[in-house]
Amino acid sequence: MLIAPDIDPVAIQLGPVKVHWYGLMYLIGFAGGWALGVHRAKRAGSGWHANEVADLLFYVALGVILGGRLGYVLFYNFGHYLRHPLEIAYIWTGGMSFHGGLIGVIVAMWLYARRTRRHWLAVTDFLAPLVPVGLGAGRIGNFINQELWGRVTDVPWGMVFRDAGSLPRHPTQLYEFALEGVALFAILWLYSARPRPTGAISGLFLIGYGVFRFLVEFVRVPDAHIGYVAFGWVTMGQILSVPMVLVGAALMAWAHRMRAQSSPR
Repeated sequence: MLIAPDIDPVAIQLGPVKVHWYGLMYLIGFAGGWALGVHRAKRAGSGWHANEVADLLFYVALGVILGGRLGYVLFYNFGHYLRHPLEIAYIWTGGMSFHGGLIGVIVAMWLYARRTRRHWLAVTDFLAPLVPVGLGAGRIGNFINQELWGRVTDVPWGMVFRDAGSLPRHPTQLYEFALEGVALFAILWLYSARPRPTGAISGLFLIGYGVFRFLVEFVRVPDAHIGYVAFGWVTMGQILSVPMVLVGAALMAWAHRMRAQSSPR
């Protein structure tokens, strides 16, 4: 049995100004995504310029923050915010949804593609391998905050979290860091190293994240105000992940079919 490190969630305090670790993880995620994006843009035949990456990530940041917050409101705690609508703007109190953030980024990429006259899927294909960096950083932020822990377990690496009682639990934040961050990044980075049909990289991202999130949800404790939504074991995270996998598989199939049809015979 292990004890989760008790780290002060405030990383830096200058008078009344507090900088939380979770916020720093967002900055690290965006900085890492920018650096990798510049590297991808410099590849021969990428069709991108390095100076376009910062503009792209500005759209991503808006999509993540607005979509993530509204997704949490709609998917996870709609009743509360319906009674207290002003609290929707209180993002400093916590409450962000990945699936909502994904929708926000999709909309942001559509707007970016229109402004730059690019194919929407070409934009999402360029972005997809960069996203796991931010996902991984965010899960480290969850771990530092000792939130989103897993079910009680007797595995040797089970951890005791300060607000979860005295029994060891699955450190699901670290599972998601390893899967959604490290593993998904490696898969997408290697897959995108060669030219792929438009939409295939985006489809693989949807499949990879959806599968990894669905699996981790089996040992992750759902939000207390929602609990299990079906059969005593299905979570909201799993319900939201299934369409991701289906859409991702359909997108990859469509992408390869389009390339096959356009190839000279």
